[in-house]
Amino acid sequence: MNNHGGKMKILAVDDNRTNLHILQVFLNRLGHEVVLAENGVEAVERFAAEQPDLILLDIMMPIMDGFEAARRIKAMNQERWTPVIFLSALNREENLVEGLDAGADDYLAKPINFIVLEAKLRSMQRSLALQQTSGDALERIRAISNSVLDAIVTLDESGTVIAGNRASERIFGWSTTELVGCNIDLLLPEPQASEHDSFLQRHLGGDNALGANREVIAQRRDGQRFPATLGVTEATLDNQRILVGVIRDISQQKAAEQKLRENARLLQAYYDQTQNEQQLAAQLMEMQLHRAGLKDPRLHYMVIPAASFSGDIIAAARSNHRFYALLADATGHGLTAAISMLPVLTLFYRMAKLDFPVRDIIGELNQQLKESMPVGRFVAATLLCLDEERRHGEIWIGGTPEAFLFDRWGRCTRSFPSANLPLGILPSDEINCTPVELNWEPESQLILCSDGLLEATDATGRQFGSAGISAAAANIAPAQRFQQIESALARHLAGALAADDMSLMVIDCL
Repeated sequence: MNNHGGKMKILAVDDNRTNLHILQVFLNRLGHEVVLAENGVEAVERFAAEQPDLILLDIMMPIMDGFEAARRIKAMNQERWTPVIFLSALNREENLVEGLDAGADDYLAKPINFIVLEAKLRSMQRSLALQQTSGDALERIRAISNSVLDAIVTLDESGTVIAGNRASERIFGWSTTELVGCNIDLLLPEPQASEHDSFLQRHLGGDNALGANREVIAQRRDGQRFPATLGVTEATLDNQRILVGVIRDISQQKAAEQKLRENARLLQAYYDQTQNEQQLAAQLMEMQLHRAGLKDPRLHYMVIPAASFSGDIIAAARSNHRFYALLADATGHGLTAAISMLPVLTLFYRMAKLDFPVRDIIGELNQQLKESMPVGRFVAATLLCLDEERRHGEIWIGGTPEAFLFDRWGRCTRSFPSANLPLGILPSDEINCTPVELNWEPESQLILCSDGLLEATDATGRQFGSAGISAAAANIAPAQRFQQIESALARHLAGALAADDMSLMVIDCL
């Protein structure tokens, strides 16, 4: 290993500089030397230049992804084992299989559990130390035994040992003096020892019973059995047929293979556990998200998650002649963001059912999030209540993009800016819970969306923006307006994956 005192040189590869910085600080704290790369091409170049002991490799990167980088590094590194640990938010079975096929030795899902990472590093460090010890021993043997790596034992036709090299002494524990004159069955366990003479005679008779380059079980002087590979060649010396056996102790190789199998088993178990947990979480979220209010005929909506779970939620409910709607966007993506929404949904549906005013609902939501969310976590939200008999409503926006009121001809007659902080940042007595009032003409529509929709970029980097909504809504009948915006967004993305959770809500105001 390229290290002193048991520490390693580690190549960390991630296209996110924040992730790289966190990894660098963590690894430096453990005493390791860290080499950084921001994509697959840089990773291959840094590997060739720095020859690290271990690689922490992200999968999803620009220019060259982690799979291709791993394949190229493994192709460059035939003589020395350099462990590759994949770091990725992708946790589907096909990603795991592709990673192992690309040469990965281990896998760690994002967000990184640094306790697990430290344990994996220690495990790899022990394996590398074992590899280094083995390599150093082999170098000494080469120097002492004229570059001979394996045990070489020479037999006569009766199976009697006539010569052995120093490697045979090291491997079997018998000195050459003790071995010469003894039958080769001394180096074999039962039942192979009792059967060896018949195998030998069959081989000499032309049956090639012993074969070449095959795995066998050998036995040391102390009776310990170990796996080995055996290659047999035949020669004639002084008109006497002799057999030369080359024996290689593969105990460490087998132990390494077993370790890899164990790592793969643990990795599979970890993956299965994660899948089960995500399925349970998905069922819980499904029960919370899909309420009857979302089937209201005057509501049209879509939610496109950037990960397995969406940090955006849409909720709707009716109380007497009032219609309540909520569009919320939690910090982050995936399961963590989705879980943040559970108290929001519970409070919204309970208070909407009891016909609470917008001011009170905002205050309760904010206080609940302030008391339960960690620092740095918050929820941007748009909440509205429409009295359809009076054609009068209230809307409160905190952190989410502005909302729009379109008339029957698709003209934006009013916009409602985001004038408040997201929920969960300040105590409720320090925020403005007062909503903005609104009125509308028949066949109007309110349009709400998350910032992920406005910031969705096409292949040229151009954002969809509020201009994309206005262009899609213009001169379109209210009944077709939601589908027109949805189609315009799909054309804008042109099949590209969402970089952030995207949500859209169109509400008919009769």
